[in-house]
Amino acid sequence: MKKEAIDKLPLPSLRNLQAFIEVANAGSINIAAMQLNVTASAVSHQIASLEAFLGKKLFIRNGKGIILTQLGEEYLFQISGAMNTIGRISDKIINEPYNDILRVHSSPSFGMLWLIRKLGSFRSKHPDILINLNCSYETLQFSRDNIDIDIRHGIPDWDGYKILTIKNEKLNVMASPEYLLRCPVENINDVESHDLIYSSVTLVNWERWFSFFKINLTKKPAYNMIFDRSYMSFEAAKMGLGMIFESSLLGAEFVAKGTLHPVFGKEYEYPINAHHVVFPHGNELNYKVRTFIEWMRAELLSDGFEL
Repeated sequence: MKKEAIDKLPLPSLRNLQAFIEVANAGSINIAAMQLNVTASAVSHQIASLEAFLGKKLFIRNGKGIILTQLGEEYLFQISGAMNTIGRISDKIINEPYNDILRVHSSPSFGMLWLIRKLGSFRSKHPDILINLNCSYETLQFSRDNIDIDIRHGIPDWDGYKILTIKNEKLNVMASPEYLLRCPVENINDVESHDLIYSSVTLVNWERWFSFFKINLTKKPAYNMIFDRSYMSFEAAKMGLGMIFESSLLGAEFVAKGTLHPVFGKEYEYPINAHHVVFPHGNELNYKVRTFIEWMRAELLSDGFEL
C-alpha cells in the first residue's frame, strides 16, 4: 500500500487501542490499569479519546462494571487480529538473533527429496540469508505461523495468495536395477503381475495410470506396500521391494545416480502440476523471498523444470 493511501486512513492511537483491548477483555478499567501499569484515570482518558476519535460509544457502564456495546464487540473482533500481527512482527524484530532469516515451510517429500539437497547451493550463493526450513503436510497460515514461503503439494485452490506452479513434472513408473533384473518387465501389460508400491498422497494413483493408458487388467493389482509419504515409497523402491508410480521431480536424483530407473519410455509418463510455491502478494517485494524464488527458478530449470 502506498504511503499516500495510508495517510488517508483514520488511524487511532495504538495506546488507545491497547487500553480498549485490555478493558474489553478484563471488563474493568481498574484491572486493565493494573495490567497496563498506569492509573485508572489514564485508562479512562484513553477510552474516551478513542470513542471521540471514532465518534461512537464502545462501552456501556452499569452496576457490574463496563461492558462492550454491539459496535464495540465488532470493533474488538476486527482489530484484535491486526494488533496480534503487529505484536508478533515487532517481537520478531526485537528478539530475532538474525535479521535475515527466511522461513520456508514445505510438504515433507519435496523438502526432503529436492529442497534439502539443494540448500548447499543457496548457502554458497547467498550466505547473508539463513534458511529456516519446516516440513509438514499442514496448511499453515503465513502470519499466525510466521512463515514467508510455503511449498505445497496439491490442487492450487488457495485464494488470495501468489501461486507459482512447478511445470514439466511427470509421474513415472520407476524401479531399482536389482528389481528389474530379478523381475523383468516385458511390456506394459506385465505391470499388474508385479509388486507395486502405493503412495496414498499422490494426486494421481496407479488406478488412474491404468485407466489413462487404457491398460486392460485381467486381475486386481497386488499392492506390496502402501505409504503416506512419497519419500518412503522412494526408499522402498531403492531397496528393490517393488515398482513405484511417482514424481519425476522428486525422483530426478535417484534416476541421475542410477539407483532407480524409469520402467517405460516417455510415452507412458503422466503429466501433472503437483507442487506450488505459495506466498502472500506483499512478500513479492521482500528481498529474501525474491532471492529465494529466483534461486529456485534457476535450480529447477537446470533439472528440466520451470517455475
